[in-house]
Amino acid sequence: MRAEWKMGGAAGLAALSAIWGWFGWLVVLWILCMVVDYATGTAVACKRGKWSSGMARDGIWGKLGSIIVVLVTVGLDVGIGLILMEMEALPFTYTVLLSPIVISWYILTEMGSILENAGALGAPMPDFLVRWIAALQRRVERMGEE
Repeated sequence: MRAEWKMGGAAGLAALSAIWGWFGWLVVLWILCMVVDYATGTAVACKRGKWSSGMARDGIWGKLGSIIVVLVTVGLDVGIGLILMEMEALPFTYTVLLSPIVISWYILTEMGSILENAGALGAPMPDFLVRWIAALQRRVERMGEE
């Protein structure tokens, strides 16, 4: 790969990081996980000879539902931030709290589904990886409850 392309790519990623920050990259990871989950789920259905447009639409509707949930949490974060700013209740600026927790939960859910799909496609599955994802998801749920 040419040095100019590498430098351009690095500059582009740096610019996106400056614009989005860590939260934006979390959203990008979530979107990538949704795409990979949909693709691997489609591959499993094709392998089993059970692919149908109705099931594919159901998968897309489910992804749309999760996007709506995340948009609601973003709205809640904005509302909470405005209320706290008006009350001057915190010694720091509130930006996001709920959204990263919910997106992290969805990322772990998608990753668990991707692992299930990979196993259904015949990939050997390390048990510890499945347990780690489940443990991380439980931890995120506890964070949301606390």
